[in-house]
Amino acid sequence: MITPVSFYKCLSEDTRLKCLLLITMHSELCVCDLISALKLSQPKVSRHLAELRKCELLQDERRGKWVFYRLNPSLPKWAVDVLKTTTKSNAEYLSSCLNNLNISKNLTSCC
Repeated sequence: MITPVSFYKCLSEDTRLKCLLLITMHSELCVCDLISALKLSQPKVSRHLAELRKCELLQDERRGKWVFYRLNPSLPKWAVDVLKTTTKSNAEYLSSCLNNLNISKNLTSCC
């Protein structure tokens, strides 16, 4: 079971927080979606996603050569509520990522 201290430590890095909020907003995203949204390299994004899996905040599922991420369904309600509230209340924080993601989805389908 995740504790508040471990939960907030996992959220304390900008890339990890953005990944979590984007996944919260979209229910599920592929690594390629996050690479496009964050404008970061695949190894960097994958390293942060591995940390979020290690924190037990995310679950992953391989589909062919792509890996999709979603919130861990066993997260406590308080943690999910924090993520949803943060996502809804911080549109400006995520605006460039969402714009990048939308542009990427319109141009190509990587997954």
